[in-house]
Amino acid sequence: MKTLQFRQAIAEAMSEEMRRDEAIYLMGEEVAEYNGAYKASKGMLDEFGPERVIDTPISELGFAGVGVGSTLTGNRPIIEFMTFNFALVGIDQIVNNAAKIRQMSGGQFSCPIVFRGPTGSAGQLGATHSQAFESWFANCPGLKVVVPSNPADAKGLLKSAIRDNDPVIFMESEQMYGDKGEVPEGEFTIPLGVADIRREGSDVTIVSFGKIIKEADKAADELAKEGISCEIIDLRTVKPLDYEAVLNSVKKTNRLVILEEAWPFGNVATEIGFYVQNNAFDYLDAPIQKINTADTPAPYSPVLLAEWLPNHEDVIKAVKKVLYK
Repeated sequence: MKTLQFRQAIAEAMSEEMRRDEAIYLMGEEVAEYNGAYKASKGMLDEFGPERVIDTPISELGFAGVGVGSTLTGNRPIIEFMTFNFALVGIDQIVNNAAKIRQMSGGQFSCPIVFRGPTGSAGQLGATHSQAFESWFANCPGLKVVVPSNPADAKGLLKSAIRDNDPVIFMESEQMYGDKGEVPEGEFTIPLGVADIRREGSDVTIVSFGKIIKEADKAADELAKEGISCEIIDLRTVKPLDYEAVLNSVKKTNRLVILEEAWPFGNVATEIGFYVQNNAFDYLDAPIQKINTADTPAPYSPVLLAEWLPNHEDVIKAVKKVLYK
């Protein structure tokens, strides 16, 4: 094992795959000369040159479309958005083209492309730079959605995403790029669609993904001091979702809390909650609780932002609620 920052794990995954397959290239704003807006492509221009590490104008619709079109001539692009808020400019290419090429061509063409970049809030960046669209993209058939929470998962999942023959939405976080963690040496992949039980427990299941799962970890540490045992499941992949892992855990703990950094209406937590009550209702000893952001645009004020974003105290309250404490 070696210790890497999250950004280094991302760069290493892309570089290893580009060495393996010359059809892979990276394109986006500031990915080349500047080494990436978050230094997640540091050194890649020097190694692979400007034909495979390509700086673009500020035109997400344009370079997303170039990427999608290039898959039809045998390429396997990685398209970086400086933030997925900006992907809304190019969402027509993602939803109407990338997601539908295989089906609308009767299987004659695939679209092996990765769209990657930060999701969710990253502090005081204002409402238009603090949005989580995982459930938007997961709602669209033809897209896979991956949201890693640590450097090892970032590398293993990104390598699998790049090798996948369908479009993958790979969502990161500005607030995780500096996180450090152990990453296995050598060839290392993690299959898409397999959740990680990052903490075993017996009293309650907490399901989460992405950077907000850190709040679940904090809550579990505090609750352990009171003798409450939390099982934490990191989804890692939102679409396809590992329903079996969630279901098996709930059948063991009989209680479920879902933590998600997203608006409360019609999100990933809603889907999981429905699935569990529909398939494991008789195992539940309490109503399912879900924790989301407030149903407003993200505020700029630090005081309001702290209230808007879920935290470990919210998780503790939800856990005690399902335990009737």
